[in-house]
Amino acid sequence: MSELSGPVEVVGAGLLGTSIGLACRRAGLEVLLSDTSPEHVRTASGLGAGRARRAGDRPQLVVVAVPPDHLGAEIVRALEGTDAVVTDVGSVKTGPLAAVVGRPGAERYVGSHPMAGSERSGPLAGSAALFDGRPWAITPHEGSAADAVALVEALVAVCGAVPVRLSPAEHDRAVARTSHVPHLLASLVAARLAEAPSGHLALTGQGVRDVTRVAAGDPVLYGQIVTANADAVLALLGEVRTQLETLIDVVATADRGGLEALLREGVAGTRAIPGKHGAPLPPTRSVFVSVPDHPGELARLFADAGASGVNIEDVHIDHDPGRPVGLVELLVEESRAEHLLGSLESRGWVTHR
Repeated sequence: MSELSGPVEVVGAGLLGTSIGLACRRAGLEVLLSDTSPEHVRTASGLGAGRARRAGDRPQLVVVAVPPDHLGAEIVRALEGTDAVVTDVGSVKTGPLAAVVGRPGAERYVGSHPMAGSERSGPLAGSAALFDGRPWAITPHEGSAADAVALVEALVAVCGAVPVRLSPAEHDRAVARTSHVPHLLASLVAARLAEAPSGHLALTGQGVRDVTRVAAGDPVLYGQIVTANADAVLALLGEVRTQLETLIDVVATADRGGLEALLREGVAGTRAIPGKHGAPLPPTRSVFVSVPDHPGELARLFADAGASGVNIEDVHIDHDPGRPVGLVELLVEESRAEHLLGSLESRGWVTHR
């Protein structure tokens, strides 16, 4: 692997760009920041993500972290303006590649895409830990130089992410399935809540929060992303439309067997999602605990759960609208659920089976 010694230039000091700058600074690398917004550069610099780029700076690696509509032009500008290796962190890879292929310096371009983010945007949302343990796609094209690919792999390692090698086209099909179409469907579900009577919304539970969480993302940014990946998204939306028509039919005809068959497909999909460290997801069970809505109670619950020797796989919190109590859902391996219940009850916690 080529050694990443810096400087690293980050073009675009938003959430991802600032987070990359912070991660590189954490590793002791010099980081140069540029953005069309001087305020973003000042904010990111103030957070410790690097310094403003100056004339005469010679980066070893340029990371383009701008909105999708501007990726191709900024990648070309970086290739023409430096002799550095250039990567980008855009959500779609075939579009930017089309702007680069056939141009001088194209061998120095290697696309990439960290699978990490937030509903928040801007430099203040940045974090050096944003990429820790997260997948980061590396998408070299046929003309990418081996040392350029190795340098992008070194960036991924510096940021603490897990590299996943894909072709640009395969990447775009993958993110359509795992990110873009789920976001669109979450937005459709969330839209049904916008004008709902308040009495309906009073029944809101953790399930609808889980389904709609990503719908809170920036519509302008996601509009650019989906438009840039329209072919892959449309292919999957066609499959969803067929399934939705089937769902309407089985509900309308009270076809219980057909409905259960569709629901089983959903169960199979959840089980296909990789668990920790890419391993198969083990059978899990939810343990529900009533937690007083007071400072320190969550910390006490986690400490008592840790004392039980049971590993917590995931946590959800739902608040009782009528009482100063939260209902905490602890997701644990199925075989350990009864032990955790008994241990927490012995420490005075009110649990729900």
